[in-house]
Amino acid sequence: MMPYSDLLKEWRKRRRLSQLDLAVEADVSARHISFLETGRSRPSPEMILHLSEVMDVPLETRNQMMRAEGFAPRYAKTPLDDEAMAPIRDAVAWTLKQHAPYPGMVLDRLWRIVKLNDPAERLFAPLGLGEGQSLLTLLTSPLMAELVENWPDVAHYTMLRLRAESATAGGLPELESAAQVLAAQARPSGDVVNGPSIFTVYRFGGQRLSLFGTIAQFSTVADETLDDLKIELFFPADDESAAFFDSVR
Repeated sequence: MMPYSDLLKEWRKRRRLSQLDLAVEADVSARHISFLETGRSRPSPEMILHLSEVMDVPLETRNQMMRAEGFAPRYAKTPLDDEAMAPIRDAVAWTLKQHAPYPGMVLDRLWRIVKLNDPAERLFAPLGLGEGQSLLTLLTSPLMAELVENWPDVAHYTMLRLRAESATAGGLPELESAAQVLAAQARPSGDVVNGPSIFTVYRFGGQRLSLFGTIAQFSTVADETLDDLKIELFFPADDESAAFFDSVR
């Protein structure tokens, strides 16, 4: 297990903070930060959590930092099917149901599909995707260049999102690897794209569907499971796509 001193230094650098920057943000002395990073001082549980909060460290890593100093983990990792998660499951189910006839899904931080609503199941079933599988498998498949007519644009922005999510989480090999695959297919960064959003334009089964998405995450999170989850809702970008989903509701 990596010592707390190394974890603190690593995350400070990931957040591009100097020792003085972190000290100012956390309202502690730069000397104390230096002593924590060299192991000359041992942090209290409260200091570990305080600095982690200032640096927006994922809950899983905060628990790792606590264990590194011999303290009990502070945040639970409750299975989504646990009784305590009933209000969360109800909220997710309501959101996905209300979003129909448009597709919606729940993903974890590695882009595994946790839940699909009925329209999303119908949309992704022909592509071999279902609950429990990784969306990264499809995104890094050569099939995407055939399915998505503006794939270089979509690949570019998906690559940027993957890299941003990986950086926020402290580096996730799965996301970094997928981003590298997409980088080879993405449009050049300097190319100008018109419009308010990058619509994903699918072509399959003789149907053309233009979609854009929104992402929702849980607020005031105090559980590792919820810290990992996000809800993605897709909307039609034109009348033809809207009519298609209305016709199959």
